[in-house]
Order: sequence, then structure tokens, then C-alpha cells
Amino acid sequence: MESQAKQQDTVTRSSLALLLDISRELAASLDLRTVLARVLLLSTVNVGAERGSLIVLNDRGQPVEAALAINGQVFHPTVEEMQSILERGLAGWVAQHRQPALIADTREDERWTRRPDDAAERTGSKSAVCVPLFSSGQLTGVLTLVHAQTGFFTSDHLTLLQGIADLAGIAVRNAHLYRSVQEAQRRYHELFEDSIDPILITDWEGRILEANRQAQVVTACPLETLLECSMHQLQSPQTPPLSQYFQALQEGQTVHYETELQRQGSSALPVEVYIRRVMIGESPMLQWILRDISERKQLDTLRDDLSAMIYHDLRSPLANIISSLDILQTLLPQEAAQTIQPVFDIAVRAAERLQRLISSLLDINRLEAGQPIINKRPVAPHALVAEAVDATHTLAESKRQQLSVALEDDLPVISVDVDMIRRVLINLIENAIKYTPMQGAIEVGSRREGEMIRFWVRDNGPGIPQDALELIFEKFNRLQGERYPKGLGLGLAFCRLAVRAHGGKIWVESALGEGSNFIFILPLR
Repeated sequence: MESQAKQQDTVTRSSLALLLDISRELAASLDLRTVLARVLLLSTVNVGAERGSLIVLNDRGQPVEAALAINGQVFHPTVEEMQSILERGLAGWVAQHRQPALIADTREDERWTRRPDDAAERTGSKSAVCVPLFSSGQLTGVLTLVHAQTGFFTSDHLTLLQGIADLAGIAVRNAHLYRSVQEAQRRYHELFEDSIDPILITDWEGRILEANRQAQVVTACPLETLLECSMHQLQSPQTPPLSQYFQALQEGQTVHYETELQRQGSSALPVEVYIRRVMIGESPMLQWILRDISERKQLDTLRDDLSAMIYHDLRSPLANIISSLDILQTLLPQEAAQTIQPVFDIAVRAAERLQRLISSLLDINRLEAGQPIINKRPVAPHALVAEAVDATHTLAESKRQQLSVALEDDLPVISVDVDMIRRVLINLIENAIKYTPMQGAIEVGSRREGEMIRFWVRDNGPGIPQDALELIFEKFNRLQGERYPKGLGLGLAFCRLAVRAHGGKIWVESALGEGSNFIFILPLR
């Protein structure tokens, strides 16, 4: 009896020593393959098993890594081989039922997959024990040990293997998470380095901590030089201080502005800067993405040059054409007026329309520069609407459209730049005529709303998508698509600038297939 107790004590001590060794090995590494190999070798050698396997499962129960230990050597099978084991073998049954299994004789248990060396003329029947690995209730793997002797494994072996599994489950989970983090960091680093945009990481003082290859190329500075700089040194001196954006960045917003990037031995580069808060490890940092906008700036310069050419090179000749038409009209003989007058009317209307376009372009340039409205005079809203309708009714008639007027009685006068606001109304009516189908209906109206006068131009055209309701008021933006007429995208930009310069507001209410209603309001005083 005493001998049996001593033997039991020896087994217990041996088991505890094995568990201690395994826990030390598991704590020594976070590499998944190393963890699998050490757990298997220690388990098979100490238990005296012929072979063993340890399969790691992901969150969906699919095999992602495994190790096989055979006679003291470790092998790593393919995913396909692991999947085959899980589909037909004892490990698959344990993974599916999430409970351990002890087989005294593999020949008599249907859960065991017969191998060629299990034949009676070779190694014959064996005994096996298999346990699931858990971490926080999540199945992370299956551990299996096989002994060449039937009936070898006992409940004590099962208890010992379950203890090993408890230690290994946590370690495997940690190693798997560590590998996932490493993989994520590798992918991030590849994206960071291979980005076509310069990317820099700084602290909250703007000191550069990391920069990708493109940042080094664009700034013409090696990484060692950049790490000694701050973003303040790389940007134009007129750039607002970083502290101005701290609150927005801390709230998770992305800060965006334009500046010039100072480059070593080269001219400054116009860039768009995007700054956002990112977590590097456990520390909040700032990520800066720089976008080269030099081509856009060149295009803006070309557009400005084109506008200047239109203002100065076309305005004067057009004024001469209009003056000449006025003189010719007075010189026409009375008998020729009936046949020639319609042709003159077409020429006059076309010249006046071109003059309105040039004046609007000139006003856009002037209003964007912040120049105030100085040519204000009192005018009745009825007169503005009447003049705008008179200038556009012929165009509406050519498309057989009904152009109606809805005016509230006794509207008070307003003080505005009459020519500018008349052109706003004409632009909106011409837009409505352009987008409204043949025989459509257009309404122009005005009414008082408190201390404001409201004007509107409503049509029954194709309508405007919701995501374009603001964009159409930007310069050179227009609706895209075959059903929309072509244009430069300047008319509505002028309208918004003109209305805002008068202290008013302009917007559009629309839905696809339901027409559009352009509205603007102007203050009485």
C-alpha cells in the first residue's frame, strides 16, 4: 500500500514537473510554430507516446496551423492535410463535440481513422487520447497523443493532457493573435511604404517620427534628415499652426488644408494636406498625407488666363458689334423692316446673351476677389422679373414651353445691383428652359417673406440627384449624363456669388423625375 502511494506520488510529481516545463516553454515564445513544436515534443516524450498532433483552429473552426511529432521529430502538414484529419479523424470528432476522447483500442473505435501502419501485420492496434484546447470559451485547437500499446492511456493521462491543453489553449491563442498583429503590421507597413502619396507620422508637436519612401522622394530629403525636422519646417510659413486643429483632431476629425511643401534644392510644391489621429501601439500620433496638386494649380492658372482673355479680348469687340447693330437698325428702310427685322432681332438677342455671359464671368472674378457691390439702386421685384422674362420668352417659345409669372401684389422695392440680379434671374430661367423638355412648364415668381424678398424659378424637367444639389453651384461643375445638356458650369456659380454678395441665400429643391425649384432670397434692407 505504501509502495502504491509512493508510486502515485511519483506520477503526480512527474505530471506537475511536465506542466511546469510546458508552462515555461509556452512563456518563452510567441511564435506559433515554436509553441506547437515544444508542446508536442514535451507531451509525447514525457508521456511516452509514439506520435502526436496539435492542430490550431481559427474563429470559424478552420485549421490554420498544425504540428505532427513522430519519434521525436516535428513536421508541419499542409492545410489540406489538416482538413482531411479534421473531417475523418478522432480530432474532428473532438472538435465537433468539444469534449475529450480516450480510446483504449483504436481497432474497436469507429472514430479512429485507419492508417496503413495500423494493420495487424505492421504496428497493429494502438491507444489514443485527444482533448480540445480552449481560450476564453473559444475552441482554439485539438491535441492528440497516440501510443503503440493498447490500453496504455488511463484517466490520469487524460487529466494530465487536459491540464496541458488548458495551458496550451491560452498560449496558442496568444501566439495566433501575435501572428495576426504581425501580419497586420506587415500589411500596414507595405501600404505605408508603397503609397503613391507622401505619408509622415509625427507627434502632437509636429516632430517627424516616420516617413515613407514617397515622402523622402518628394521632399528630396533622406529619412535621417526628415527625422530631425518638424512639419512646420516643411510647410509654407503662412500655414496655420498645428495647435489650431488640436480639438478637431482629438475628436477624430480629419483636418484638410492647402499649403506649399518646402523642398531641399527645389521649388516649393503645392500640396493638399490631410491630418488625422492614429494609434501607434498605445500612443496617439498624427498621420499626414500629402497630395501633389501642382497640375490642378496649373489648370486653375490656365482657366484664369482664359477668363482674362474673355474679359479683355472679347468684351470690347462685342460692345462694338452691339453698337453697330443699333446704328444699322436706325438706317434700315421702312419697307425692308418687315423682312430684315426678325434677323436683326436674332442677332441682337445673341449679342446680348453673349454680353451677359461675359459680364457674369467678369463678376465672378470680381466677387471672388471680395469686391463689394457698389452699383445698388432701388428697384421693384416686379420689374426685375418682367425684364428677365422678356429677355427669355423667345427662347421658351422656340421649345413651345409655357413661361408663366406668379407675383405677389404690392411688393416693396429692394436696393440691389439691378443688372446683376436681373442676370441671376435670366440665368435661372435659361437653365430651366435648357433642362425642361419640349412643351414643358416654367414658373417665375416672387413674394415677401418677413424682411426678405423670395424669388423662384420652377420647372418640370428631369430633376437633380440629391448628391448634386450643392455641387452644381461650384465653378466648372455641371450635371453629367446624356439627358443633361452640355455647359461650362459657370452660370450657377455666378448666381450664388451674386446673391451672397447682396446678403442673400440661394438653393435648389429637387428630386429626380419631379423637376427643380431654384430659390433665392434678398434682404429688403
